[in-house]
Amino acid sequence: MKTENKHLEGIISITSKGTGYVAINDGKNPSPKKNGEDPEIDYKHLNTALHGDTVQIILHPKGKTRQTAEVSKIISRAKKGFSGILEMSENMYFLKPDDAKMYTDILISDKNLNGAKNGDKVYGEIISWKDSRKAPEGNIIKVFGRPGDNDVEMHAIALEKGFSAELPDKVEQEADNIKNSGINEKDYADRRDFRKILTFTIDPSDAKDFDDAISFRILPPLLNKERGLGGEVYEIGIHIADVSHYVKIGSALDEEARERGTSVYLVDRTIPMLPENLSNDLCSLVPNKDRLTMSAVFTIDKNAKVINEWYGRTVIHSQKRFTYEEAEISINKADAPLHKELLILNNLAKQLTKERFANGAISLDQEEVKFVLDEKGVPIKVIKKERGDSNRLIEEFMLLANRKVAEIMSQHVNKKGEKIKNNENVFVYRIHDKPTPEKTEDLAFFLRSLGYKISLKGGVIPSYEINKIIKSLENKAGKDAVHRAIIRSMAKAVYSTQNIGHYGLAFKYYTHFTSPIRRYPDILVHRMLMDFLNNKKIGKDKLKEFENISRKSSEQEKRASDAERASIKYKQVEYMSSRIGQTFEGIISGITEWGMYVEEIETKCEGMIRVRDLTDDFYIYNEKKLELLGQKKKKSYKLGDKVKIKVKNVDLEKKTIDYILNEPKTSSKN
Repeated sequence: MKTENKHLEGIISITSKGTGYVAINDGKNPSPKKNGEDPEIDYKHLNTALHGDTVQIILHPKGKTRQTAEVSKIISRAKKGFSGILEMSENMYFLKPDDAKMYTDILISDKNLNGAKNGDKVYGEIISWKDSRKAPEGNIIKVFGRPGDNDVEMHAIALEKGFSAELPDKVEQEADNIKNSGINEKDYADRRDFRKILTFTIDPSDAKDFDDAISFRILPPLLNKERGLGGEVYEIGIHIADVSHYVKIGSALDEEARERGTSVYLVDRTIPMLPENLSNDLCSLVPNKDRLTMSAVFTIDKNAKVINEWYGRTVIHSQKRFTYEEAEISINKADAPLHKELLILNNLAKQLTKERFANGAISLDQEEVKFVLDEKGVPIKVIKKERGDSNRLIEEFMLLANRKVAEIMSQHVNKKGEKIKNNENVFVYRIHDKPTPEKTEDLAFFLRSLGYKISLKGGVIPSYEINKIIKSLENKAGKDAVHRAIIRSMAKAVYSTQNIGHYGLAFKYYTHFTSPIRRYPDILVHRMLMDFLNNKKIGKDKLKEFENISRKSSEQEKRASDAERASIKYKQVEYMSSRIGQTFEGIISGITEWGMYVEEIETKCEGMIRVRDLTDDFYIYNEKKLELLGQKKKKSYKLGDKVKIKVKNVDLEKKTIDYILNEPKTSSKN
């Protein structure tokens, strides 16, 4: 970050109303924040800046209120393409963006229509914007079709976030060649053979890309006695698809995967990082077929203590494919398949979980919903995703593998367990910083407004206090609102070559090793691990390259997450569009001066009740108590309150739902 007089650089965030705020993080210079707030830039001073752009700003003279500024230069654009609807006005075409934070339409000349017609859903890019007083000029890159069609809307959401559903021909051709070659005899060389050891997968019922499998065996008692170990001891292998065996550095496959960074999971489809004949076939750890894997194999005692560990290339032959639901039955039912093995693994997982939380991990599980769609992609039903012991079992062993790989790469030991002096290996970590003081204060203020006594230690709310609050809200109305506020206060986990640990998981070392089919950093970690096991130094000359990949992958991960949320939001609005006038039960999930956000309990469909629709009184927003208070009757609406709501209106284009109250609210009791 640079400072010259009053010139500052930062990333601008723009609201749907067209007001910008610039986040400046410069430890060398005095902060331009006033009262902890970022400089504000009104619409007329944006000077073509768009949401997410890196900009240079000039601060205005300080007044009595918030620090204001204006954009003096666009350093770099976050995006230049937008999905939206093509509209004609006075013989001119405009692309009306779906992105609520894009505050201007894009002018499209006749020669740049690319076959698009009035009313089409399209994707266009800005090609020129020199005068902020005029609309930017653009051209149409892709015509999706007519708005409202499921495929049209899903493709538009994906491309808006930077993910095309189609892979380049040369990438598909490379994948075809690899798939057609299959697994050859030479591929088995120098691999530890697990094909005769019990191995299985546990995944969602609709999963097609199986990244991980678990092998399990109880080690012979005599061997345990010779090692000086008492009680049962287990060998547990976490086997991960060996994608790096197929995706070579410099190949078209590698370049495309590196650019995409991640697979994208929308409501009704997956846009894979790798071609499907790899992601769903040759790399997928399907049952009853040999598969090449990278493995972390642990010897673990009955107290979940890791006694020994081994890493390297392997070959497996999965004997069983469980869905989470099937595995849940096997854990709890004595005559179900692999009951004994899954019960042991589940008990070990519970001990790993207990240890993690004892070390300061934070509970961040959120209730999720899943749409049931008809043949046209229209949502007809919403069901809650159940998270049982089988989900947590897999989660804990994947966390163990990720943590242990990061540890061995950081503690500077070779495959024989010997310490390497002056090791300067570069590595890619998954890091999670502590919340900022501002976010911590906001969360503390919010929790205190709900009646909780909050104390800060070292500038943060202790994890045991957060977990205690979450546990106290189990099966209570305000849980989701509080949980969401806690998550929003947290920093975003990212990839980096500079390790600071993982705050949320309470791990000193952590990485991503377990999902290379769908995440590029995992492929990178596999390559680094193999170099390390072969005593090949990963020098500092690679530091900049790996840091660039880390930053790019973090950005792509956020875009993929935004696309997933946008697809869910679209289906929620579409679901409620056929239920106008119907009554539901909701929970107040947000309070603002212009109204309150309400989340329907069963479907999680969030909408707004506007202050102007609260007709029984004149309501004022009380910022200190985070409530809307009626001035005459003194009725109040607070976060977590249960309310009866009626669907008033929906807007599929804006992806918004308007509710109105159906009857007086009833307060929840925490």
